[in-house]
Amino acid sequence: MIRELVHDPFFLSQPSVPATADDLSVAQDLLETLLAHQEECVGMAANMIGIRKNIITVADGEAYLLMLNPEILKAEGPFDTEESCLSLLGGPRPTKRYRKIKVRWQTPAMQVRIKTFTDFTAQIIQHEVDHLHGVLI
Repeated sequence: MIRELVHDPFFLSQPSVPATADDLSVAQDLLETLLAHQEECVGMAANMIGIRKNIITVADGEAYLLMLNPEILKAEGPFDTEESCLSLLGGPRPTKRYRKIKVRWQTPAMQVRIKTFTDFTAQIIQHEVDHLHGVLI
């Protein structure tokens, strides 16, 4: 189900809580909402649709990844950039990101995965993981 986006900075600044297998419908709603906004958005966190669970979805090339409980284990190659956010009104804001990150997460089947991501996909993941921690750009 496509859900409405949350724009309330107070709600978005609150940390999310771990996701479980009971939250798979939230993950599906998140993916469907991202697909509905794919012309203007490449990633979403569950709090952007009003649910404070550690779930993100990101564009990875032409595929989409659903990540439950993502955790950045390692980050290399810091750089300064600007990002926009569908939940935050206004233009791009400055932020610091890393070119290469190692991430551990659970799939929708609750299997643990660890993978290294680089460049734009790494940047998207970092933005969405920040959302989970209540960090707004």
